[in-house]
Amino acid sequence: MRYSKELLYKVGHAFLRATGSNEAEARIVAEHMVEANLKGHDSHGVGMIGMYTNYLKKGQIKPNAPLGVIKDKGAVLQFNGNLGYGQRIGYEATHRAIDRAKETGICMYTIAQSCHLGRIGTYGEMAAEAGMVSVHFVNVNEFHPLVAPYCGSEARFGTNPFCVAMPATDEYGPFILDFATSIVAMGKTRVAMLAHKKFDEPVIVDPEGNLTNDPGVMWNDHPGALLAFAKHKGSGLCFACELMAGILSRGHTIQPGHPRNDSIVNNMTAFVIDPAALCDLDFMKSEMDAMIDYVKSSHMADPVNHPILMPGEIERLRKEERSAKGVEIADDEWNVIKKTCLQAGVEPGLFE
Repeated sequence: MRYSKELLYKVGHAFLRATGSNEAEARIVAEHMVEANLKGHDSHGVGMIGMYTNYLKKGQIKPNAPLGVIKDKGAVLQFNGNLGYGQRIGYEATHRAIDRAKETGICMYTIAQSCHLGRIGTYGEMAAEAGMVSVHFVNVNEFHPLVAPYCGSEARFGTNPFCVAMPATDEYGPFILDFATSIVAMGKTRVAMLAHKKFDEPVIVDPEGNLTNDPGVMWNDHPGALLAFAKHKGSGLCFACELMAGILSRGHTIQPGHPRNDSIVNNMTAFVIDPAALCDLDFMKSEMDAMIDYVKSSHMADPVNHPILMPGEIERLRKEERSAKGVEIADDEWNVIKKTCLQAGVEPGLFE
């Protein structure tokens, strides 16, 4: 079934209000989730409601938790998320970093101990919309490891997202490179499993060391491990995100000396850069346009079905299509969303 973005927002917002979030927080988190759905990242969309309700019951998400300031010194900002909704924590911290970069030319900011930050590309888009360049390193702790190191069959990392963003040019939209350093995000295994689908290629190694495309392997009592993308290169970037985010934020890495309670706690180390402090903006836009044109001019074997797209372009195309036609959600996943919302006290009429 397909569901309109308006309905998805109402469902997400109603759930958040029913479970204690104030109006501002409910709006930010619901908008973030729906935007993820619209851009094709359903693993970070309203389907997260089922996981969040479990976290709420265990006290692993703190509704309306304030953004804590650890350090505010010139071009350096350090924040503590206090286990609040990461979508709100990330939104507020990134706004602060953008404002500071406008003053200092660059701002390095870190977030520690935030519950699930959601889609990291959202924060890159915020920076790009403000005319800024940004780079983001993220790790996961308190959750059990999900990603195997290259040549390993036991998980040692989280999915550890990485993002680079640059503002739109005169000809093209913003450059938003945003991906988990695993081949697929853990949430995508949930979406695929509930839709009774398998992946097109092996993305998981099972406990015996066999490669598989079956998402259910990640949800067994003895789960497998996700594979990092691009073999040793992706595994190395995953490792870099672990160290950059976990150490510089002071939020910890996933090494076993720290407690784990199976909730997603994110740390992020990020840089927001005002390009005007480094180069002429007209030069930047013209050079980006020329480079994008050059890349897109490469011969394509199948330009209709497999065109060359710049990072961020597929999300914009998906948003246009899904805004018009609705977001496709598997029946099993929608049933989980509906059941969770009704148990939280959301009015049944919202689903009729």
